[in-house]
Amino acid sequence: MEVGFSLFLLSGMLMCGLLLRTVSQYGAHVDGPSKKPNFIVILADDIGWGDLDVNQPDKKANNTPYLNLMAEQGLRLTDFHSPASTCSPSRAAILTGRYGLRNGVTHNFAVGSVAGLPLSEVTLPQLLQKAGYYTAMIGKWHLGHNGPYGPTNRGFDYYFGIPYSNDMGCTDISGYNLPQCPPCDSPGPQVIRLKRGVHGGCYSKVGLPLIENSSIVEQPLDLWTLTEQYKSAATRIIQNARERGQPYLLYIALAHMHVPLAPPLPPDVSATASRPDDGKVYTASLREMDDLVGVVKSASDDTDKDNTLIWFTGDNGPWEQKCQYAGSVGPFKGKWQTSRGGGSAKRTTWEGGHRVPTVVYWPGRISANTTSSALLSGMDIFPTLLSLAGVTPPSDRRYDGIDATNIFLHGERSGHEVLFHPNSGAAGTFGDLQTVRTGKHKAFYITGAAEACGGATGRQQLHDPPLIFDLERDETEETPLEVQTPEYQAVQERIARRREELLWDIATDKSVSAADYTTDKSAAPCCDPRHAVCRCHPLG
Repeated sequence: MEVGFSLFLLSGMLMCGLLLRTVSQYGAHVDGPSKKPNFIVILADDIGWGDLDVNQPDKKANNTPYLNLMAEQGLRLTDFHSPASTCSPSRAAILTGRYGLRNGVTHNFAVGSVAGLPLSEVTLPQLLQKAGYYTAMIGKWHLGHNGPYGPTNRGFDYYFGIPYSNDMGCTDISGYNLPQCPPCDSPGPQVIRLKRGVHGGCYSKVGLPLIENSSIVEQPLDLWTLTEQYKSAATRIIQNARERGQPYLLYIALAHMHVPLAPPLPPDVSATASRPDDGKVYTASLREMDDLVGVVKSASDDTDKDNTLIWFTGDNGPWEQKCQYAGSVGPFKGKWQTSRGGGSAKRTTWEGGHRVPTVVYWPGRISANTTSSALLSGMDIFPTLLSLAGVTPPSDRRYDGIDATNIFLHGERSGHEVLFHPNSGAAGTFGDLQTVRTGKHKAFYITGAAEACGGATGRQQLHDPPLIFDLERDETEETPLEVQTPEYQAVQERIARRREELLWDIATDKSVSAADYTTDKSAAPCCDPRHAVCRCHPLG
């Protein structure tokens, strides 16, 4: 790309100032007790902004009572965004505080991935662990499951969960999905292999594993008992940390609301019977997820209520392709795209793909029943928690998250001046800075869409000049500003300059990592290759 000398000097000064400001924030200490705070980060999967009742009060739903209570007793963030609109890139950015173009993770890892989040990257749990924290993770990792790439080698003292998405392996009793996936093959000698496409994209030959630390404890796991197992593990971790008197980080990456859904079955439905598709399944799963959040909150409140911050958010928006098994984007419908075909949620940079429901709760520190429209991102979890813990991150790399401490504790209103949304698979190249947000304006350089319910897929389009929407006047992203207007010209010039600055900053960043996306069938997690789907159970 060509960058003029004046732009080079301007970008250098701006980026240096921004980085100095950000690093100084990271090392800030919080007023109050010297005791280090505990952190619980709860990350929902494929959840819609509109799935949280208090985000859509007109609907008068009661599907998320515990999250509603947490919002009533804490802070609700209405303009909070996942760092990407698919699983692995979002999780990598959350744990490193860096865009995928820096940390190397630009799309999802597979069942047969030999690697994961680059080992050159430094994670949030690693830094807190060094600072004396007990670090534990429950749930979906999806950042590499082999050898040094697993959670216990990336900063977690304890891990209990699944290595990737819950549809990336078969189970004996299938959950609700579209298309409906068949159960695992019956036991018997079989060569392990992945089969895709025969059953509409189901992984039908490798059982979904449940892992504790570095060992597979159950394969295929029982989806219908997973929530209760997560509840028990979370409660135990919180209570044990309290008994030790050690500050802790508990990262809970839920299976909800990713398909297949496995909510509690009605009394009149057999678990082994063929279950009809039902629009109530998603609601039942949402309530089950909310109940899990309630159990975690209760356990925290009962042990160290005033010294524990709970941060609930999502990894991306709903998987629209799954129809009745997908969540609600609320008003963020991406109408410009949907009117031209295709979806506008997960795997896209329309608001429905990355604006996620977010609540932060810390009794006595965060004011109750408050709302903030500050522009924030999941990348901000990294710097904010480090700042609250009094931990300074390594100075040999550049970060993209900002410290939200003053927003949480002191009601400051400013968030990101500019936030970039990378492409995660719907159009263009993985990791492209497809969309740019500044203030109330949002510019699209590339549009395109993931598959919608019914199968429609929007055509990829490049936009030069970009499409620009005013989200205050047009939250459905239906009608872009006219190119000839002074408003458009001013916004386009500002966004283009900031986009070039970031691209130049990344191009000159010596700490950029590259992920290895190589796959090999031998890398699939397998407790016993002699059995179909690598079958093993807790009792042998």
